Amino acid sequence: MDPVKRSLITLHLTVILLGGTGLFASIIPLNATDITLGRSIFACIALAIFLRFSGESLLLNKPKDYGFALLLGILIAAHWATYFAAMQYASVSVGMIALFTFPVITVLIEPMFEKISLVWQDIFSAIAVFVGVALLVPEISLENDVTVGVLIGIVSAILYAFRNLLHRQYFSHYSGAKAMTWQILVAALCLLPFASPDMYVADEHTWLLLILLGTAFTALPHAMVASALIYLRAKTFSLIACMQPMYGVVLAILLLNESPGIKALIGGILVTSASLYETMNAQKLHNRKT
Repeated sequence: MDPVKRSLITLHLTVILLGGTGLFASIIPLNATDITLGRSIFACIALAIFLRFSGESLLLNKPKDYGFALLLGILIAAHWATYFAAMQYASVSVGMIALFTFPVITVLIEPMFEKISLVWQDIFSAIAVFVGVALLVPEISLENDVTVGVLIGIVSAILYAFRNLLHRQYFSHYSGAKAMTWQILVAALCLLPFASPDMYVADEHTWLLLILLGTAFTALPHAMVASALIYLRAKTFSLIACMQPMYGVVLAILLLNESPGIKALIGGILVTSASLYETMNAQKLHNRKT
């Protein structure tokens, strides 16, 4: 098969796997912090093994980079924990859609990091996302679990946006696998003190699910991205990644029998469309700079 076509298939499989991570919030009988800890431990081990066999050193280039790894790892820990919490409060479908407000959130906070200005199209995207999120919220009350889940999902998106901007500015000179290994290692160490007693008495089935989440649904896709980008541009991955909420919702409907409802689906279309637009626009701006 042509290497470009093979890489495209690999990227779609990668996004499907990443979209499938939300399913574990429902099928693993642990709280969000424990799930994140288990995911981090096994993903870190798998990625470290991948780096070892690929011949890449785990050491960082400069002492200050360890400080950036610490900051990024803390953000990843908080992002993943809130990601799973959002889905446990609401549903996989709603939580996934709420998370994918992050491309628009990124655009709104990017002026804090780079000398760029917002344009009217960005404001339009933000309004579309606001309307989409509003359709996800059943009522304005913190007594409603779905509403709480949407709010937590947006917090997760904000954390992810800050992590991505900081990573791009201070840590992007490392390969994806190496950067994620360090960040996930820090995440695991940060979350270890917060593990609940339930994790230590979890049965074999639960541990197998955590191993599956950390390896096949976390470490593997990040390694697959590294190989696919040899033949494809980063822009291609960014655009395909915008399909993650669609894959996540479809998997939740097929495997968990979720029924998001027409309002949630319309909200998801608005959020995903805005994310896709901002991703394409960001790439255009990048090309102009280079």
